[in-house]
Amino acid sequence: MKVFQINTVSNWGATGRIVEGIGEKILECGGKGFIAYGRHNNESLLQAIKIGTNTDIYIHVLQTRLFDKHGLASKSATLRLIRQIVDIGPDVIHLHNIHGYYLNYKVLFRFLSKIDIPVVWTLHDCWPFTGHCSYYSFIKCERWKNECFDCPQKRNYPASILFDRSRSNYWDKRKEFTSVRRMVLVPVSNWLAGELSSSFLKDISIQVIHNGIDIDVFSPFNSVKAEHKLNNKFVIIGVANNWVARKGLGEFLKLSKMLDEDEIIVLVGLSANQAKNLPGNIIGFCRVGNTGQLANLYSSADVFFNPTFEDNFPTTNLEALSCGIPVITYHTGGSTEAIDDHTGYVVEQGNIQDALWAIREVKRKGKSHFLPLCRERAVRFFNKYERYDDYIKLYKKMLNS
Repeated sequence: MKVFQINTVSNWGATGRIVEGIGEKILECGGKGFIAYGRHNNESLLQAIKIGTNTDIYIHVLQTRLFDKHGLASKSATLRLIRQIVDIGPDVIHLHNIHGYYLNYKVLFRFLSKIDIPVVWTLHDCWPFTGHCSYYSFIKCERWKNECFDCPQKRNYPASILFDRSRSNYWDKRKEFTSVRRMVLVPVSNWLAGELSSSFLKDISIQVIHNGIDIDVFSPFNSVKAEHKLNNKFVIIGVANNWVARKGLGEFLKLSKMLDEDEIIVLVGLSANQAKNLPGNIIGFCRVGNTGQLANLYSSADVFFNPTFEDNFPTTNLEALSCGIPVITYHTGGSTEAIDDHTGYVVEQGNIQDALWAIREVKRKGKSHFLPLCRERAVRFFNKYERYDDYIKLYKKMLNS
């Protein structure tokens, strides 16, 4: 079985690691794996194909910034990609993020609608069914349910400075994305599956497959509290790839003013400027060298707090669980699906007082109370090898139908 995956990045960032993990599973099952990517990449076990050039990306960015035509540039690069797909002759084409200034979705989907190859599309955000944005819950916009117009997030990713083309983008996407006969959509959360049911993609087959993580890397082991002078401190950890407003950095700053002297916050993923402006009871890390070091930081903590205001199914929750620490999350998107009543707490968005209460409940019960329960849930539901095997089963089902 030959599976051709397409994503913005290859083995880089959260979606890139998911693509690589699925590819490793394909290879393990005796198949051939390909990854076509547009931008960043790390070394991959898959046969990697770069889509377009840096010049193509710059032109695509310009088209987006000036005319709000994201996903409608890179025509030549996409045509070259299609020729490579035809030469390889894959059994399955697996899409991930096709936004990111590197691909022309009209050209791609007109090709996909004409060939008899099953298409799997893993949805990591909401961009496929809106006229512009990749998320909308932070500003409580529901225009995507009918017809986007007068976009309130025109200047957010993918930012347009001049034009608002959200209505035309909505109808362009609706036409192209509903044109493929043999396609299954894979939202990575039940929340996103629910959103799809209210979108123009509601009549396409859907199968939820949650994200998975490496439970061998993210596992409880000796912490590094001593290295960071955290001995005898109750540690609240927060992790994000990019601490933008919707990820809740401001909530940690509020929380820091409410902590006792024996409590401390550790934040991972900050920019250099953010790290310089932290209060004394927050320790900031810009980046960690590898997943092993990140797992060590999780394991050094007592509780993971995720005050996200907008998310799909954050893998940070899973990583924390797998390291044996409970998760406190705002009631946001699919973030709540990682935990149950025994492994964490759900707090309404912005209620920092309730978040503090949940933190103190974890402190009262003790980390040892939660560790086996959190680890068991992560192993049972979020082992990446089992979740990626779900994709293999889906490929085979589509090929046999």
